[in-house]
Amino acid sequence: MTQPDMQQILAQAQQMQEQLQQAQQEIMATEVVGEAGNGLVKATMNGAGHITAVAIDPKVVDPEDVETLQDLVVGALEDAHKRISDVAEEKMGPLQNAGFGGDLDGMLG
Repeated sequence: MTQPDMQQILAQAQQMQEQLQQAQQEIMATEVVGEAGNGLVKATMNGAGHITAVAIDPKVVDPEDVETLQDLVVGALEDAHKRISDVAEEKMGPLQNAGFGGDLDGMLG
């Protein structure tokens, strides 16, 4: 049985670290728009999870029915959160699946 090449292992670890950092930067640079009420309420969220804008169509502003507007705002925020989570999963997923365990097993076997 041959010993694994430590230089190779360290190079792969550094490459994975760089890919992870790049994916994190891409996520942070991403902006998504969550919607509710077929676009009547929109919430823009960045990769850090911060809401950067909220847009409300005047058609949905009814002083007699504030509750519906509140529900739409919550729905748009939830949709934005789901969308940014989907982006993070898309960017990070391949890196998580190619974790050290699989790579080391292949080299040691």
